Amino acid sequence: MFKDKIAVVTGGARGIGKAVTEEFQKAGARVCVIDLLPNDYYVGDLAEQTVLENFARKVIADFGHVDYLVNNALPLMKGLDTCTYEEFNYALQVGVTAPFYLTKLFAPHFAPGAAIVNISSSRDRMSQPQTESYTAAKGGISALTHALAVSLAGRVRVNSISPGWIDTDSTVYEGPDAFQQPAGRVGRPSDIASMVLYLCSEKAGFITGENICIDGGMIRQMIYHNDFGWSLEEKESR
Repeated sequence: MFKDKIAVVTGGARGIGKAVTEEFQKAGARVCVIDLLPNDYYVGDLAEQTVLENFARKVIADFGHVDYLVNNALPLMKGLDTCTYEEFNYALQVGVTAPFYLTKLFAPHFAPGAAIVNISSSRDRMSQPQTESYTAAKGGISALTHALAVSLAGRVRVNSISPGWIDTDSTVYEGPDAFQQPAGRVGRPSDIASMVLYLCSEKAGFITGENICIDGGMIRQMIYHNDFGWSLEEKESR
């Protein structure tokens, strides 16, 4: 299904992006990675317009077309107390502007049956304190997904995935960290990579504009004060 297909993966040098890259390669695809970290294809900062343009130009020069675009690069996570104006904009450039602009650059070159998968986060619908830059970027890419799906209707399917807690460092989590998840464990990069390949496949040919949350069921779990021994302590007034 993926033999000799051309897949572009942003942030593909580690974590979820690396897992996606490896799964595409196992399936026979040729993968073009862009990341700030060392990799075999292109090292560059997705926040820079010229980097995006040079990267897209290289992909088309090398392969002539794109079958799959996976926008996965990780935005900066900083919060209200410490995030500067420049840092907030940087998070949005990496997390929202780059996916939009790469889609625009590749738009004339998407092959028939092409698909885009954007990696959002369950933080697109819930938050922890002091995560505004990351959460805003993830909310933005979730909304960008259905906008692009409509604009590219009949040409490219566009979907997004919202991962929950995904262990990207091969840590063994036991006890409450695992058991708090309705699925009974912390997520793995392979959980997300499998869905990326499914959404790119012909099996998902009737799915577009959708966001799929993969978080072990955490988004569906209601917890109130005094549930399961958990209690809320009021913050001391400043």
